[in-house]
Amino acid sequence: MSWLQKKSVLVPIDFSEDSFTAVDIALDFAEEPTGIHIIHVTHPWSEHEIGGTWGQETEEERLESIKRTMQSKLSDTRYANATIVVRIGSPPVEIARYAEEASAELIIMPSHGRTGLQHFALGSVAERVIRMAHCPVLVLKKSDQKKHQGKKIIDYD
Repeated sequence: MSWLQKKSVLVPIDFSEDSFTAVDIALDFAEEPTGIHIIHVTHPWSEHEIGGTWGQETEEERLESIKRTMQSKLSDTRYANATIVVRIGSPPVEIARYAEEASAELIIMPSHGRTGLQHFALGSVAERVIRMAHCPVLVLKKSDQKKHQGKKIIDYD
């Protein structure tokens, strides 16, 4: 066993292709597929969205709908034993909180590479997770994600 392998690895996803690539990379770091935790954090609805955009769907129905979508995107047998979680709140806060709950030894997440004004306006979830997390955070750059493309990135020999 390599010192890079972890019992519990957390991967936050935002439904981007990069975040699903991070799940594949996490498979290389986790000792067992059961040690993979995949989380999506959604913002709470505002009072204006409930009646307009989202119709009559409750928060619980919304969470279940998101979870079903995650399960369908992760239907490959490689992810069968992963834990899938959906939370409502601030993404960095909920990611860090769940990492502690799951005793994560590593968080793996993509960087979307925003710079300048876009970074200033939107902030960086990865940056805030790094500050808040109790464990190491591996942030994947675009080039790292493209290199992986289904190849094993760690040699355990």
